[in-house]
Amino acid sequence: MADFKEFLETNSMINSQNLDVRTITMGISLLDCIDNDIEKLCNNIYTKITTKALNLVEVGKQIEREYGIPIVNKRISVTPIALIGAAACKGPEDFVKIAKALDDSAKATGVNFIGGYSALCSKGMTKADNDLINSIPEALAVTERVCSSINVASTKHGINMDAVALLGRKIKEAAVKTAHGDSYGCSKLVVFCNAPDDNPFMAGAFCGVTEADCVINVGVSGPGVVKKALEEAKGQSFEGLCETIKKAAFKITRVGQLVAKEAAERLNASFGIVDLSLAPTPAVGDSVAEILEEIGVSTAGAPGTTFALAILNDQVKKGGVMASSFVGGLSGAFIPVSEDHGMIEAVEKGALTLEKLEAMTCVCSVGLDMIAIPGDTEDTTISGIIADEMAIGMVNQKTTAVRIIPVIGKKVGDMANFGGLLGYAPVMPVNKFSCAALIERGGRVPAPIHSFKN
Repeated sequence: MADFKEFLETNSMINSQNLDVRTITMGISLLDCIDNDIEKLCNNIYTKITTKALNLVEVGKQIEREYGIPIVNKRISVTPIALIGAAACKGPEDFVKIAKALDDSAKATGVNFIGGYSALCSKGMTKADNDLINSIPEALAVTERVCSSINVASTKHGINMDAVALLGRKIKEAAVKTAHGDSYGCSKLVVFCNAPDDNPFMAGAFCGVTEADCVINVGVSGPGVVKKALEEAKGQSFEGLCETIKKAAFKITRVGQLVAKEAAERLNASFGIVDLSLAPTPAVGDSVAEILEEIGVSTAGAPGTTFALAILNDQVKKGGVMASSFVGGLSGAFIPVSEDHGMIEAVEKGALTLEKLEAMTCVCSVGLDMIAIPGDTEDTTISGIIADEMAIGMVNQKTTAVRIIPVIGKKVGDMANFGGLLGYAPVMPVNKFSCAALIERGGRVPAPIHSFKN
């Protein structure tokens, strides 16, 4: 039972430290929507989503009003569409029809994003997987709220390099098709290794096939809360530093647990997980980079940054699992460049490079996230960047991802603006040396030896 002091602390975190519930995400299984006829399939999808999520946005607003807890986004994730469309879709154009049905259902329910335009192909691609990936540039160009994710690697299965090569080309095509908006289509596409089934955060959210018919997953955030706690703990040893972060993460997660349980009960859905990731925004005071600086580096990217991030990530997880028995999703610290003003400043100073970000992904929650690169970057180079990140995830048995945006018409130092929570980002330099011969090999990289545990 929370005491009066805890309520006061939570109120302070909300009012002055940017604490919020970043998203309530309703996962909806579409397995019972499958049909051989594409028009019937699209109608089934629209009907089920708009029925299940009819009150999602209103319930979120009710909880906001009653508890005074800001809930920034209300979102939907669905079963990977490559599975749902396999019987009905004859080619990429049919998958685009499904994308439009998803977009229409998102607009009808009032959510800001719908995830699950996805394929799981870490070991190989079916025709449906291939068709969906080929449809991505058009699907993201003609929809507003649809997000796409492709899992191309896992510790258990290795890396599907055919999918990696294909996605390098499709990311460039998506960039060209949405060039009028700083290639924003690529901001809605993420490539995964070891993608979790219950991630509430976009663009990587999808509803796993082992999930219930309708489930509520909540993503909390609170970089400002952690930073404030560290400001009040200056001069402490690492033992004290770790304890401070852990306690702050505990409080943040308790808020998420409350919201998740209330939302699930009111929406007649199963309670899934709380994802306690520290998800920054472009707002000052809501930055993971600022936490790293409070830990002791002069700016993100300085020597010691990866070390500081490792401490932060581990203590956030430790605090979270003490607060909730159902912690899941990604859970840790995100380092998206465009969504964190401290990261943006570090790039502009020259302190933070693509290579340093890659090193940081070895110890953080996801990977290379919301990074703008020159629009003339070769598609094989993009595939090489993806392959590097997939290797980190595969070998280290963790989730890694790449959400990279080749901004057509812009060069290093230019600014790309994606709007809203997606923020803005300086275009970062990319290594000019080629990896084309590597990517053109194709095939599948076998799983690492430690995958054989059973």
